[in-house]
Amino acid sequence: MASVKLTNVKKIYDNNVVAVHDFNLDIKDKEFVVFVGPSGCGKSTTLRMIAGLEDISEGTVEIDGEVVNDLQPKDRGIAMVFQNYALYPHMTVYDNIAFSLRLKKVPEDVIYEKVTKAAEVLGITDYLMRKPRALSGGQRQRVAIGRAMVRDSKVFLMDEPLSNLDAKLRNQMRSEIILLRQKLDTTFIYVTHDQTEAMTLADRIVIMKDGYIMQVGSPDEVFDMPDNLFVAEFIGAPKMNIIKTKLLLENGKYYVTPFGAKIEVDGDKGKELAARKVKAGDVLLGVRPEHIELADAAAHAIPCTLVVDEMMGSELHLHVDADADGTRLIVRVPTLGLSKEQRKKLVRGAKLNITFEGVAMHLFDAETEKNLLT
Repeated sequence: MASVKLTNVKKIYDNNVVAVHDFNLDIKDKEFVVFVGPSGCGKSTTLRMIAGLEDISEGTVEIDGEVVNDLQPKDRGIAMVFQNYALYPHMTVYDNIAFSLRLKKVPEDVIYEKVTKAAEVLGITDYLMRKPRALSGGQRQRVAIGRAMVRDSKVFLMDEPLSNLDAKLRNQMRSEIILLRQKLDTTFIYVTHDQTEAMTLADRIVIMKDGYIMQVGSPDEVFDMPDNLFVAEFIGAPKMNIIKTKLLLENGKYYVTPFGAKIEVDGDKGKELAARKVKAGDVLLGVRPEHIELADAAAHAIPCTLVVDEMMGSELHLHVDADADGTRLIVRVPTLGLSKEQRKKLVRGAKLNITFEGVAMHLFDAETEKNLLT
């Protein structure tokens, strides 16, 4: 078993700056949990408190039911992979991976078996006699992961391990980490600022802001039902469009009025608003770019002007300004099925009409920014 439990964990620095506020989380055995958020949100600090590299100001950290607050990192049963690889430049790849085992006086035949097995899993067998300077960034990161693998640790901690790699290598290494997780079958806690990494790797995502947990949930949960405006805008690329508008209640039905259009909040979301007896008033309306469609002129369509079009291969990202007040919106349009004539019309200054369905809406309280439906 390799469960991790954080109870009321807080980190306060000497200048009374609180980096992490009252952090509570239960991580199950063999679960892959990702801490994600913008720079300075406290995610790496939390990871380092679990590892024992930062003192815990308040609260407790438990690994396998044992409080580890006062244990040294080497005694916590964890292995950590750092952002900067932290390899010894004068040692070969083999010696870098074997280093922690030699400190523990593990027999050389056992070391050889563990190192060669890790190298085989990671595809770096041919590089064992090379020095780190002769390796690419991706190969160095594999070495750092291999060094953690041979420790037979209960918990793997990874602090932005892919941030120094280019986009192509990041995609490749994401896939390799997923495969590695299947082979190791242990508990992973992974820190990143990249929401794509979080969505593709995690069983559960912990979204943080300013030292607070904003939401914990599966990738589907945080994408489909964000608890608040911050999560809604942080998860998803391009980010969710946010529109200030009114929520109306007429004859038992709810409507929003973005830019003068009138669109019913129908389906389950309309029923949930009624069940909660949500009052009419100012709201923040969220609509993801992929849920907006180009439309012919109609009563519920919103007239816009195209400002920028970005060709992304399989789709176009259209940046449009609503004619009513100039609010900038992003629309994702699949290129498959888009005729050449239609594509030619999508140029700067073109007049477009957009629309979206009520079932695609997210509604947030205008003051608290909390989701009205969660």
